[in-house]
Amino acid sequence: MIEKKDIDLEKVVLIGVVTQNQDEEKSQEYLDELEFLTYTAGGEVIKRYTQKMALPNPKTFIGTGKMEEVANFVQENDIGTVIFDDELTPAQERNISKILNCKILDRTNLILDIFAQRAQTSYARTQVELAQCEYLLPRLKGMWTHLERQKGGIGMRGPGETEIETDRRIVRDKIALLKAKIKTIDKQQAVQRGNRGKMVRVALVGYTNVGKSTLMNVISKSDVFAENKLFATLDTTVRKVVIGNLPFLVSDTVGFIRKLPTQLVESFKSTLDEVREADLLLHIVDISHANFEEHIESVNQILDEIESKDKPTIMVFNKIDAYEAEPFDEEDLIEVRTEANYTIEEWKKTWMNRVGDNALFISALNKENMEEFRKRVYKEVREIHVTRFPYNHFLYPDVEDIE
Repeated sequence: MIEKKDIDLEKVVLIGVVTQNQDEEKSQEYLDELEFLTYTAGGEVIKRYTQKMALPNPKTFIGTGKMEEVANFVQENDIGTVIFDDELTPAQERNISKILNCKILDRTNLILDIFAQRAQTSYARTQVELAQCEYLLPRLKGMWTHLERQKGGIGMRGPGETEIETDRRIVRDKIALLKAKIKTIDKQQAVQRGNRGKMVRVALVGYTNVGKSTLMNVISKSDVFAENKLFATLDTTVRKVVIGNLPFLVSDTVGFIRKLPTQLVESFKSTLDEVREADLLLHIVDISHANFEEHIESVNQILDEIESKDKPTIMVFNKIDAYEAEPFDEEDLIEVRTEANYTIEEWKKTWMNRVGDNALFISALNKENMEEFRKRVYKEVREIHVTRFPYNHFLYPDVEDIE
């Protein structure tokens, strides 16, 4: 359950669909995630709507009757923002805006907005702005009337709020400038990575909000920003870590998410160079999340896109302190045992058994099993280092001998 703090949150309605490819359970799960995204952006979800459809309506995403129901609720409850769980076409966005007469966002726009809030460095801000411009370009038609109703807040940060950029030529010019700027920064960062020498590089990857930054703080004894919100970390952070007198580099990267906007994958590919150039990946998984297996699949898909899926990887199942198996009554003939009833020990006997000693179970927050984690990472880093510098093998003790 999302905690509501005593701050002025925007009143938001969420809308999703149940289709042949997305059953009701899946739809509700996506809306749960969309609600967390909304809270992260500064909104409070007042109501959620779903509709069963073969395919989303090409004009208004949902049917006429359901749209009328939403319009009445929006008017009666002074709702400022309606967010759809899938990406809307420019035509759908315009049509819905006319009917509901309020701010209309889709999942892509919402994620872009969170990225705009979270970007701290010039590099991250440039990448977000590029993604926003590319998202905005096909939606310029009718933007003047759309902007008249906008009052800032969620989805209104960045280039979408400046009237001058509603001109297509200016937006295209800006996209070209931003790409050139990113290219320049990429060259600078490539030089910086080259200056780090031949130290082994380890990258933390995983779904958003799985505890990567918390783990980074524990192993590097640093103070990377960590918060129970999606995309708390946007800028890649690199720290030098020493285990058993062996130094190596650890980078904390931006978290992934399902239905990640194409624009963001493209513009943030350069940020993910740390992943591409890593010698070892630590794939962090929130085992306490009901759908962690799908999260793993989503991360692997993006790793595949950036050609990093085949790198040496250790699966690190985090948040074991928060994991609770649902109780199962063996005598209840009606109840069907599902994965939700598995204990961690039972999980280890499933497909995780095939991962072998490449699976670790920890709690970064409570520092549980961190000694086992340190030794496993040291063993892997030492092997990579000794392969690279065979004459240095005597400098670093075997894993059994490290303190």
